[in-house]
Amino acid sequence: MTKKKKTSLELSRLKMLMDVVYGIVIWRLFMLLPRPLEENAGQWETLTDMLISEWVSFILPLLALLIVTVYWVQNNELFGCLESTDGIHTGISIFQIFFLLLFLYAIGVGLAFEPGADSRIFESVTVFLVGAFSYWGWHYAANNGLLLKDLPIDKAVQIRQRNFAEPVTALMTIPFAFVGPIAWELSWFLYPIFRNYFYQNSKKVQLAE
Repeated sequence: MTKKKKTSLELSRLKMLMDVVYGIVIWRLFMLLPRPLEENAGQWETLTDMLISEWVSFILPLLALLIVTVYWVQNNELFGCLESTDGIHTGISIFQIFFLLLFLYAIGVGLAFEPGADSRIFESVTVFLVGAFSYWGWHYAANNGLLLKDLPIDKAVQIRQRNFAEPVTALMTIPFAFVGPIAWELSWFLYPIFRNYFYQNSKKVQLAE
């Protein structure tokens, strides 16, 4: 087996591993949603009663689903621009998976205890680390010849700049964790603003480069 085929096979395995983990995390988040089971039969008379009494237990997993879906879409875009991987890039990606699973754990902790600033900060930090390692992986790949040879430079720069949006959003939610759960949850919707900002900034960077 040639070195090129070997690295291509390793990249395919890494892609598959990350897709499987993302799929499992999304499934587990759905399982965290409140459900009318036998042990809580009669606790709610209607669907509306369940939604009103358990709104926090609905909001957290649904918000987490949105965050994980954004990262999954981003991850597929990034890996679609790679030609190969190596040991260091694979290691960075494995750490990204670890922090994704830690985010799932943080959501479970937040639902198990009374909502507090500490659990919200825990969730924000894990999301930040997923984004930070995603950016690091792309930066490493771009500087070590792992990208597709025919990938336009402007697209590579655009992807690099857009990658800032997710970790920056997570970082900005931390102060809101001290304000309260609603303020913290709403702060995640700063993401489209940051994404648009970094997208526009990527055009300026392209002109500068």
